[in-house]
Amino acid sequence: MVYFVGAGPGAEDLITVRGLNYLRRADVIIYAGSLVNPALLEEAKQGCRIYNSAYMTLEEVIAVMEEAEGEGLATVRLHTGDPSIYGAVREQMDELDRRNIAFSICPGVSSLFGAASALQIEYTLPGVSQSVIISRAEGRTPVPERESIRELATHQSTMVLFLSSGLAGKVKQELLAGGYHTDTPVAVVYKATWPEEKILHTTVEKLPEAMEGAGICKTALIVIGNVLGNEYQKSKLYDASFTTGYRKKANDFNTD
Repeated sequence: MVYFVGAGPGAEDLITVRGLNYLRRADVIIYAGSLVNPALLEEAKQGCRIYNSAYMTLEEVIAVMEEAEGEGLATVRLHTGDPSIYGAVREQMDELDRRNIAFSICPGVSSLFGAASALQIEYTLPGVSQSVIISRAEGRTPVPERESIRELATHQSTMVLFLSSGLAGKVKQELLAGGYHTDTPVAVVYKATWPEEKILHTTVEKLPEAMEGAGICKTALIVIGNVLGNEYQKSKLYDASFTTGYRKKANDFNTD
């Protein structure tokens, strides 16, 4: 059996309880060495075989899984954050399906949410933005034209960009072309939840220079949108004048 486990955004205590249990029971661990906190490997049991996928091809990763399966061993494939977001997990699952090797997925805390906690923000604010667009700038991996940053920026909602830190100049151009104002607030979170976490506040116009000045060119999320500002409407959920399925509005109560 192969268990795909989300390791969380960085801090070792942000792995889920389920994921930690899988990790502790694993006979084989294949971890994303360039991103996963190595402290998690201290949870491996004695004799566990550990592989760093940063030095492996897809074929080599699958070969290790297949060998372990032939020996009746449990394999944990440890991905950063949550495996479903830029985890290159589908291609692994398809290869396992072709070999009739069973697998399961344990979700993890994405750096998307690690960044929000670091910034102490809410991505969805009434009157500001009710949608979060998760995307990336086009680099070596192409992006469909309909999903270019320029096209997505037309929605003017909250946008969180992965894998784009080395393309800040291009990101700025695409955001402006899509309709964001030059003074739209931007936050860059480097290594969210890690001890070396760094937060940079800037604007769309000043993004490239600010990132260059801070020396941030990888392992960071770029958050764009007015949810980074101070203006918003309060939620109706806790409004005294608003009736919910659990609470009547103030003037609905019988005061006789």
